[in-house]
Amino acid sequence: MSKGSAAPESRDPGGRAGRAAGPGRGGSRSGRLRRGGRLLQDGTPGGRVFRIVARLVRRPLLPAVRLWRRNIQLRVVAGTLLMSLGVVLLLGLVVIGQVRNGLLDTKEKAAQIQAAGGFSAAQDRAATTPSAPGQDGVRAGSSVNWRSTVVEQLASGGQSAFNVVALSLDSGDTASRGARASGEVDPTRSVPGDLRHLVAQGNVPYQKFGRIHYTSDKPSEPGLVIGKRLNDAEGKQYELYYLFPLSQEEDSLTLVKTTLATAGLFVVVLLGAIAWFVVRQVVTPVRMAAGIAERLSAGRLQERMKVTGEDDIARLGEAFNKMASNLQLKIQQLEELSRMQRRFVSDVSHELRTPLTTVRMAADVIHEARVDFDPVTARSAELLGDQLDRFESLLSDLLEISRFDAGAAALEAEPIDLRQVVRRVIGGAEPLAERKGTRIVVVGDEQPVIAEADARRVERVLRNLVVNAVEHGEGHDVVVKLAAAGGAVAVAVRDYGVGLKPGEATRVFNRFWRADPARARTTGGTGLGLSIAVEDARLHGGWLQAWGEAGGGSQFRLTLPRTADEPLRGSPIPLEPEDSRRNREQAAAGRAQETGRTASVPAQPAGERPPLSPVPPRIPAPPRGAAVDPAALPGSGARVVARTTADAEQTRSTGTAGNAEREDHTGER
Repeated sequence: MSKGSAAPESRDPGGRAGRAAGPGRGGSRSGRLRRGGRLLQDGTPGGRVFRIVARLVRRPLLPAVRLWRRNIQLRVVAGTLLMSLGVVLLLGLVVIGQVRNGLLDTKEKAAQIQAAGGFSAAQDRAATTPSAPGQDGVRAGSSVNWRSTVVEQLASGGQSAFNVVALSLDSGDTASRGARASGEVDPTRSVPGDLRHLVAQGNVPYQKFGRIHYTSDKPSEPGLVIGKRLNDAEGKQYELYYLFPLSQEEDSLTLVKTTLATAGLFVVVLLGAIAWFVVRQVVTPVRMAAGIAERLSAGRLQERMKVTGEDDIARLGEAFNKMASNLQLKIQQLEELSRMQRRFVSDVSHELRTPLTTVRMAADVIHEARVDFDPVTARSAELLGDQLDRFESLLSDLLEISRFDAGAAALEAEPIDLRQVVRRVIGGAEPLAERKGTRIVVVGDEQPVIAEADARRVERVLRNLVVNAVEHGEGHDVVVKLAAAGGAVAVAVRDYGVGLKPGEATRVFNRFWRADPARARTTGGTGLGLSIAVEDARLHGGWLQAWGEAGGGSQFRLTLPRTADEPLRGSPIPLEPEDSRRNREQAAAGRAQETGRTASVPAQPAGERPPLSPVPPRIPAPPRGAAVDPAALPGSGARVVARTTADAEQTRSTGTAGNAEREDHTGER
């Protein structure tokens, strides 16, 4: 028995071939919207609506996304569930496909055997039936009655396992006269038309899956239809079909699907619970360790992990506790050593004040009588007085540093106008500036710059910055700039001297730091001025930052909050000045691009000094509430511009004396 080519490839009982969507259906509207772009283009009402909807949809998802990113247990369990669900679905599809194919193959083989026997019995009955009325009461020549009898006899052995339909091939017979069926089957709807076409053209059985319809209220059901062209008792051709319902197979397949779905869901939930339990065993100690580490970092050094068992997690907890104990011991030792050092510095500073006072009195007597001494002794008396002054300054700075280290420094904050502080500082630095040939320029003092600060400490910081700028400015102008914006005020001191080499901006605030460690400290300050200044800035809750470029000067910026205890979010003055080498090159390149010409920096002839950068003009201070410069965020201020080749050649050509003088100044920052 051969199979009809019109059978559905899916072999799904009761399934119909899906109707393919036409070219104008389904995706045409979305395609037109995508081609038109009215929902996604910027500047159109549709684009704005789309962005608003996307924002509304994304807002409630942010907590879930944050939880997903921070919870490793959730990610592992969710991943396990997804992979388990994928495996269960794949396994279910394979099992259902195998069961369905097995049920259909079994049913198909049994149906083919049953149909082959029925076709043979019908053909034999047609061959043995006489043309005159026989014992069955069938009148010869009445093919319709003969087919009815054949259908009833063939269907009587089915016992609802199958039904039989006989259809006429004679075009003269109508459907109501030529069609005979058993079991209230609707022959015209139950037998597919393409199967009838195949049966009408061949002499072999053909089969096809379809649905069996009934003339009564009984619902349709999937089935297998097998048909063949035969001859009746009068020699006329007709079609005989066997219709095998597949309801039992469909029920069996539904039971298998339900069982697999229930078992799969149970397996997925079980695997998720197992993953949650396993991950919890690992994640819980890690979370405990993270919490204890945070408390250790906050200063609670007595925190320890709870260790149970002897597994790997227990060994990790023991190692963590041992590390915390050693860390606590080392910190305690360092704190004790630091206390001893601070106490030693404080005690020595206090103890040295009494003999220093006696030595100062004797030195003053000798210094006043130096006019009666010979030149060598008189010069020695002057040097003695100078070094005693430096010694007293060093003791004062050491005492101040010890107060900062001990946490005993007190802040007496009150509203002050930084312009008055700057004027006092400049007035005190004028004699030194006149000796150096330096002019001090103030920018941004047109409006009051009010902040809650300790006037004495702020004046000490600015005095240190201005004096250093004058000493290291090599006779060039020193620019002091004031500004206020938002909740911050700032004072920047800009010089155009030797500047800072790469990496020095991070070390310039270290105690006793020198640019050349091999050179002894014989001139300048004590080496603690900038260290005390940065501590004063931190005491106010502010920043003291440095910027510099080799051969292009430096800038120190002090940023303070307007109100005490107010956190800083930015500074109204950028750390890198506008007239830096990088900003000048970028401005020149921008102007060249605007004019269509390539920017170029003219080379300096050897031995010539590059022209001094012009002093920026006076500009009004930013109004209150102005936006803070985003480039002035807190940091170490370590961006240093490297010295160019031309600057290096120019520096070497200035002579040994100039280099030695600049090294002396740089070593005392």
